[in-house]
Amino acid sequence: MVVLIKAVQVILALSLLVVIHEFGHFLFARIFDIRVDKFFLFFDAGGVKLLSTKEGWFSKLFPKLKDSETEYGIGWLPIGGYCKICGMVDESMDTDFIGTEPKPWEFRAHPAWQRFIVMFGGVFFNFILAILVYALIMGVWGKSYVANEGNAIYVNDLAYEMGFRSGDHILAFDDYVPENFATLQADLARRDVTKATVLRGADTLDIYIDHSMLGQVLNSPDMFSLAVPFVVDSVMAGSPNVEAGVQRGDRIIAVDTLKVDFVQDARQILLAHAGGEVEVLMQRDADTLSVPLQVDSLGRIGVYMAFPGLQVKKYSVLGAIPAGCEMAFDTIGGYLRDLRLVANPSTQAYKSVGSFIAIGQVFPSAWDWYAFLQILALLSIMLGVMNLLPIPGLDGGHIVFLIFEMVSGRKPSDRFLMVMQMVGMFLLLMLMMLAFGNDITRLLR
Repeated sequence: MVVLIKAVQVILALSLLVVIHEFGHFLFARIFDIRVDKFFLFFDAGGVKLLSTKEGWFSKLFPKLKDSETEYGIGWLPIGGYCKICGMVDESMDTDFIGTEPKPWEFRAHPAWQRFIVMFGGVFFNFILAILVYALIMGVWGKSYVANEGNAIYVNDLAYEMGFRSGDHILAFDDYVPENFATLQADLARRDVTKATVLRGADTLDIYIDHSMLGQVLNSPDMFSLAVPFVVDSVMAGSPNVEAGVQRGDRIIAVDTLKVDFVQDARQILLAHAGGEVEVLMQRDADTLSVPLQVDSLGRIGVYMAFPGLQVKKYSVLGAIPAGCEMAFDTIGGYLRDLRLVANPSTQAYKSVGSFIAIGQVFPSAWDWYAFLQILALLSIMLGVMNLLPIPGLDGGHIVFLIFEMVSGRKPSDRFLMVMQMVGMFLLLMLMMLAFGNDITRLLR
């Protein structure tokens, strides 16, 4: 059931993003009276179509659509979609028009600036969608995050090796002061940090970052977890320790005579006493109490911890729009920094590139509109930025050639564009193989 829920979310999100992206191309093409031959969700490889307005059962139900100059449909190969613009060299590899005189309704017959807008339209619509989704999130839920200020980190082995310690409070990465605790690890990797300033106890220390370890930072999960003090918020209903005398505000400082500063320190100790009893030392105001507690079969004592509160900023309907824009631009900037890392082989960031398998793992196992919309906006930005890469076959490749034409006044030949299209498709195929390979390696591990 979990796999099904994740699969539905992936298909729905990617389908929506593809349709929005291709509609951007379609809309601007029609504005400039450029004919669009086909508008398809998924690819109809080999001419196999699940739905078409030009043939089959759908055309019989809606005969008027059959007379439209554009064929709308759904293909069988679920790896994207396309908008086939008449007279344009694209992934369809349609070469029938090469060597013929341009027709007024063809893409190639229009000025370079119009063709530029048509090609940028898909990316533009992806960014607009992200802004609208972020604005919706801000208006409905607000901006929520765990603040870095006042919270400490709990480190894994890599962070420990780099010099960080559990209980450290990160004050700054070079001159940048992190605000969101959840992005600490990403900030460390993205910002090419040289020095981390931390508060350890009463001392302020500088930790110098070894850049040769940056690849490990990108591929090490939970490098900085939130260090949760073992402070009791309440006792669970039905807990075996309801009558044990545990009170709100009690801080557990030792379990089975072993010192614990944070909840994470106690996990393995409690698991070792699963199904039995353990002696804990609690601090209550100025008193220190020794209390025997029951441990269930999963290594839990049946209490809720006082978790560091979320920072929530609410927005009005009008205020949500600029907040959505700010969130979108911040995300674009972060993703561009990620791509810079991927392009540098020494960081080994290419190992983090994933396919739809990795995307599926990001979605929650139960339907959650907040999480779905957050991921949808992020994927929309990722799709937009990726399409701007100057690779032939992507929108960015077409845009580069159009900028060259507008600057130089010389238009690349259709045959040259066809060759570059094939080169770009080969590069994209290699990128897809890398992504699938990374996903399979992660699954095997």
